Amino acid sequence: MCFRIIYCCPRLHLQNQKMADNSGNAKPFVLASRPDDEKGIPYYGVDILKKHVNVVWYDDFLQNKEKYAQLIHGIILWVTAPRVDAALLDALPNLKVISNVGAGVNFLDLDLLASRGLNVCNTPRILNETTADMGMTLLLASARRLLEGDQMVRDPNVKWQINFCGRQVSGATLGIVGMGGIGYAVAQRAHAFRMNIFYHNRTRRPQTEEEAVGAQYCATLEELLSQCDFVIIVTPLTAETKGMFGKKQFELMKPSATIINIARGSIIDTEALLEALQNKTIAAAALDVTDPEPLPDHHPLSKLQNVTFTAHMGSATVQTRSNMMALAVQNLLDALSGKPLVNQVI
Repeated sequence: MCFRIIYCCPRLHLQNQKMADNSGNAKPFVLASRPDDEKGIPYYGVDILKKHVNVVWYDDFLQNKEKYAQLIHGIILWVTAPRVDAALLDALPNLKVISNVGAGVNFLDLDLLASRGLNVCNTPRILNETTADMGMTLLLASARRLLEGDQMVRDPNVKWQINFCGRQVSGATLGIVGMGGIGYAVAQRAHAFRMNIFYHNRTRRPQTEEEAVGAQYCATLEELLSQCDFVIIVTPLTAETKGMFGKKQFELMKPSATIINIARGSIIDTEALLEALQNKTIAAAALDVTDPEPLPDHHPLSKLQNVTFTAHMGSATVQTRSNMMALAVQNLLDALSGKPLVNQVI
């Protein structure tokens, strides 16, 4: 007697507000800004997201709130988007975790999120090396007047100058404001340039770490500023560091000094910086971040030849941004599964 065996493959179905993937693993529903290589999440980030979660794009959510509101358990933030406010939180009753692709969370209302019992995670350390690279890139580009030299070659209206000189980097003195992971990575690079290194931080580094890069601790910012040819800002934006650099601080710096900011724009008072540069209180600035950001069209700061800009690109390599997205997704999944959170902000 022959038997006919029929295999039934169950359809994918919602269970506990999750959807199973082909391996049988439950994939949570996660809200994210939008897929867009220019203004949203680029292709490599989208690929990572779709591999591990069911993505609900923000525009789709706004058009189908009744469909998605109960399903969404997490939010992935990419370049501060989507905006997390009380209205969005009210619309997501089952939200458990907000995972930021980046280290800084100053744009979030942490008190509000804590009051809702939400986990907030970020991606520190993973961007240390790439951001430190950008810090040294800006320092070198400003010191050696790279953009002006490029313009001299490209623009027929700019006269070629054989005696066009920049400032010496090797052997110069660097002040690092904020000696966390990124700051220390900057110090390692500066040490290779045989720079004299001073640093100011809330807590002093162990002596072995100081000796490894030849760094000297300054208990006050004022002590550091007067000694340095280059000053690089690598401190987080907090209530204490907002406006940390103003008229008084620029007046303490050498007239030949350069300020470099790879942290957050509002650590510097923009009007005070503009005045210091116009009056030659300091020689130059190199800015990956500004306040406001981006600068409005025709802002007077953007017209100065002694300012070098990049567009908040400190962590902007495909490898690092991919690693940041992967870590943000892992943080989110860990939070939803109840695992210990290594990168928990609140």
